[in-house]
Amino acid sequence: MYVERLPVPALAGLVRTVWVQRTGDAPYVQRHLPTGGIELHFPLGGRPRLLGPLTAARLEIIPPRTTLVGVRFRPGAAPPLPVPLGDLVDQHVDLADGRLAEAVATAGSPERALEVVQARLPVQAVDPLVNEAVRRLMPWHPVDIDTLAGDLALSPSQLRRRCLRAVGVSPKVLQRTLRFQGFLALAQAGAGSPAGLAADAGYADQAHLNRECRRLTGLTPRALLGGSLKACACSHDHTASSLPFLRDSFKNSPPGVPSLAR
Repeated sequence: MYVERLPVPALAGLVRTVWVQRTGDAPYVQRHLPTGGIELHFPLGGRPRLLGPLTAARLEIIPPRTTLVGVRFRPGAAPPLPVPLGDLVDQHVDLADGRLAEAVATAGSPERALEVVQARLPVQAVDPLVNEAVRRLMPWHPVDIDTLAGDLALSPSQLRRRCLRAVGVSPKVLQRTLRFQGFLALAQAGAGSPAGLAADAGYADQAHLNRECRRLTGLTPRALLGGSLKACACSHDHTASSLPFLRDSFKNSPPGVPSLAR
């Protein structure tokens, strides 16, 4: 069972989505995909963990009868961390926040635990230049990295350093990740054919999409989405994750797609 939803309004500028997940009587193989942001995982009764920015899929075996609540941050947003974000790329590490873990464990229900996490989540200000860079790197804004740096009154190397510090990955890697997330959002909204989705998300062609999908997930688009371009293989509802990508129109996207974000 996986229930995803939008964060509380106070976290809307920092958090992309929150969720509750329960596993059944057997271990569950979770394929974590690059999103551009970090995630916090709070297993009820267990130690909280941080999933750093991913550059490729990461497989995790979640034990049977596990219940956890999760928080996925937007790129450039993160709680205060003891080490530079760049050191956490492709890492899954334990967190030492015992008080929050205890509050989650004693919340009484997963839904209440999610409320507790959102109410007590430590946050910090986002670098405004990085925030604007993230906005410009979304798939409906095709932009050259050097041009983006100039528009922000930065050199390419300055933009790269700020992005590495705030996001953990370079602007180019983030751009590729966001483009792929845009494809997933359109695919799960049932927005068109594979070739059309590839074009709308900013890929040169369908072959380009296939290569990037393999690079980021280890699977072809159809294998990742379970043979259908309208639902992922895990059968979870990822509408809340898709909303940031559907809020603005993609070039040539069908008329109904932007309304999903309203």
